[in-house]
Amino acid sequence: MLKETDKKLPDCEVEITLMMMSERWRVLIIRELLSGTKRFGELKKTLNGISQKVLTANLRAMESQGLLTRKVYAEVPPRVEYTLTEDGISLKSVLDAMAMWGESYRQKYKNR
Repeated sequence: MLKETDKKLPDCEVEITLMMMSERWRVLIIRELLSGTKRFGELKKTLNGISQKVLTANLRAMESQGLLTRKVYAEVPPRVEYTLTEDGISLKSVLDAMAMWGESYRQKYKNR
């Protein structure tokens, strides 16, 4: 099976970053995991509007890209936890910049 990280990366650095965070939900998943390890149910609960199918697909893609790790515990019922890797954590500065820009934009246009 070809992993996301095995594909040829674009020449443009911005395009590489967008490729890793292209889905709306991926940015929000990273935001949630920046505070620490979370179980699937915790993520689903905090990401209002995401379906189980979409969350699962995004988590799998992010794992194959090396942005998070998935740990399965041999319990009944099974417990699965997700944690950001160093690469995932390194996206914090990107999210911080997005948040600052969003806040600035909100302040500028909130009274329109």
